[in-house]
Amino acid sequence: MRIAIVGGGIAGLAAAYEVEKARAENAAIQYTLYESRPRLGGSLASEVVDGAVLEEGPDSFLTEKPAAAELCRELGLETDLLPSNDAARKTHIVVHNRLVALPDGLMFLVPTKLAATAFTPLFSIATKLRMAVELLHPPRLDHPGDESVAALVERHFGAEAVDRLADPLLSGIYGGAAAELSAAAVLPRLVEMETRFGSLTRGMLAAHRTMQARVRNLSKTPNGGAAAPRPVFTALRGGMSQLVAALVARLDPASLRLNAPVVAIERADSGWKVEAAGATGLYDGLIVASSAWAAAGLLASVDGALAADLDAIPYSSSITVNLIYDEARLGDLPQGFGFLVPSSEGRAMLACTFAHRKFLGRTPPAKAVFRAFLGGVRREAQLAQPDETLIATVRRELTEILGPRTFPPTLEPEHARVARWSRAMAQYSVGHRERIQRIAARVRALEGLRLAGNAYDGIGVPDCIRLGRQAARELLAPRQPSTQSLQAS
Repeated sequence: MRIAIVGGGIAGLAAAYEVEKARAENAAIQYTLYESRPRLGGSLASEVVDGAVLEEGPDSFLTEKPAAAELCRELGLETDLLPSNDAARKTHIVVHNRLVALPDGLMFLVPTKLAATAFTPLFSIATKLRMAVELLHPPRLDHPGDESVAALVERHFGAEAVDRLADPLLSGIYGGAAAELSAAAVLPRLVEMETRFGSLTRGMLAAHRTMQARVRNLSKTPNGGAAAPRPVFTALRGGMSQLVAALVARLDPASLRLNAPVVAIERADSGWKVEAAGATGLYDGLIVASSAWAAAGLLASVDGALAADLDAIPYSSSITVNLIYDEARLGDLPQGFGFLVPSSEGRAMLACTFAHRKFLGRTPPAKAVFRAFLGGVRREAQLAQPDETLIATVRRELTEILGPRTFPPTLEPEHARVARWSRAMAQYSVGHRERIQRIAARVRALEGLRLAGNAYDGIGVPDCIRLGRQAARELLAPRQPSTQSLQAS
């Protein structure tokens, strides 16, 4: 059996790793991975500068999603897994040029500690009253269909909660806008809670009690004591590129084609034809692990309806700016991991992470690393700005937000690095689930085809790994019932 994998990001690498494991047991299995760029790993890219790990793309993964940690352990990276410094975890929101900490008890945009919510300066008195009476919200019996996250949050907590909570939080994750993202696709638990409980606060409190009981039962040590709580995020000590390097080391070098953009895909009597780098290969199975818009262009001649739905998935671009400073030359930074910036503040930055605090041991002592995010659906034009302009913008806004005593405007960074990711982040817009169902149905009708990546069922690193490995397993076991790699597992 011969399998082609289009795209050398983390989803494509995970798929190739799964096929390589099968090839080790069956020499008849062969594969080729095509990557248009000169390097593998996609947006997983790290740089180590004077002992400081700078992440140009994702800096970690959610611990509660097991696929990434499981793969790291398989690759022998277990001792390099680094937990987030949750003892210092605090996030601020920029409100009228000052930092306001998110109140304690906030879970999935839902305030669960009324006392903390009552005293936070993040919300007006009117919004706080709205949040208090939300406990009386009746169950929703009608099912009008998908709606935006903004519509869901505003119905329960008001417009200010969208502006100062939902929008900046989702912008930091998706680079998108709450008014455009699908509540059913992005926050399915909240949609379910509204149907069952009415009040999102009551639903979240009930879910929290259930989760705590489960954790108490499952996390006991052999001597009966409680195990340490799991961190929210997990990183790799040497950066996320460490995962890419470990994966590539397990693959057959002769099966990797770099600088080889696929220019055409066609159906063949016995499988699939893939044209790249002036040569055409014939394969029994095909995994397209590129962005959905790129997959649309390649599959347009195979299935026009499938390509149309793939092309309709919107994307946002992102920019990461890393700055290294001598911590002794800075003032006292606010506690926590960093801050988020609502779009209503009119700033260029979407967020900034104090990277030296989030993961201890990846930054040398006495150094501070600021990791700023720009771009997103509202600021695509920033992608064309020169590095010097972006760096100057971040420095200026850090001074204005943190204050000149904390972040002196004339203090030059010891190192600055800009990374651009054009059309890299899929947006789960309203109607996303219905679109994915149509895509899955079209894919099922095309024998030997699978799709993987962040456009379908999760944007994070663990989701991409899960979908890539699942797609490979399905092709390697074609006679078994398919679980369809686009649907949630």
